[in-house]
Amino acid sequence: MRIAVLSRNPNLYSTRRLREAIIASGHEALIIDHSLCDLVIEQEGPSIFYRGEKLSNIDAIIPRIGASVTFYGTAVVRQFELMGVISAVESQAIVRSRDKLRSLQILSREGLGMPKTAFTNFSKGGEKQLIDQVGGAPLIIKLLEGTQGLGVVLAETRKAGQSVIEAFHGLKARVIVQEFIKEAKGADIRAFIVNGKVVGAMKRQGEEGEFRSNLHRGGKATVIKLSASERKAALGAAKALGLAVAGVDMLQSARGPLILEVNSSPGLEGIEKATGVNIAGKIIQYIEETANKKLSKRKIKE
Repeated sequence: MRIAVLSRNPNLYSTRRLREAIIASGHEALIIDHSLCDLVIEQEGPSIFYRGEKLSNIDAIIPRIGASVTFYGTAVVRQFELMGVISAVESQAIVRSRDKLRSLQILSREGLGMPKTAFTNFSKGGEKQLIDQVGGAPLIIKLLEGTQGLGVVLAETRKAGQSVIEAFHGLKARVIVQEFIKEAKGADIRAFIVNGKVVGAMKRQGEEGEFRSNLHRGGKATVIKLSASERKAALGAAKALGLAVAGVDMLQSARGPLILEVNSSPGLEGIEKATGVNIAGKIIQYIEETANKKLSKRKIKE
């Protein structure tokens, strides 16, 4: 098989590991910068040109789409899908997961645990009601477009919360407000899902005095065994958003696991180093299984 990793940086750990896993499994690996792809849409059908050359004979793709290029990146993934190419993560699932508000709405509909969350249109004086909706201070304020812990603020008092929300609203920046889960103590859990199975899990602990546990913010990762409820929540979240490959971030709370976010392009470095599991290889196995199913269906039709 010819498997392409859609990545803007071939030197990233995740991109390198996926390339190694593709080659180790006996396939041909390509690294394609999706931001440099040109999409051609015509009566003869969709096609993709990369650096002036028409792409052909690609069997599968593994999208590694950064948040800053979600719109164009998912358009490229969708074009590959329309050309009959297997994608480890579906374009529509990426769109669902990247929209923080939409993803939380879907998870809420499925009855999955999450911190109480509130969202409002820009309205003068609406900050007080928003804070009341999540139980008052302390509270978390998040930019809808934030990633890797950026754009996340802990407001320890109502006054501070109002000031931060007002500032974001003044900049016309969309934010969600969430209750602060004190018992989590600056830690969260990431469960890595591949094809409906938890293939690895780690606990991320923020630095002392830091409420964000992201490894990019200096957090430390250790391997963890999920409880039955944590496993069920993680699998339920990935399924609800239609993600075959996902990183599900959860908080441990007094009322059970609470889902923070579901990541459609989760990094491999932290989870592989913490667990020692070849997760890149698991993703390639999933692509192989999907390709075999596709081939079997084609033979049945014939």
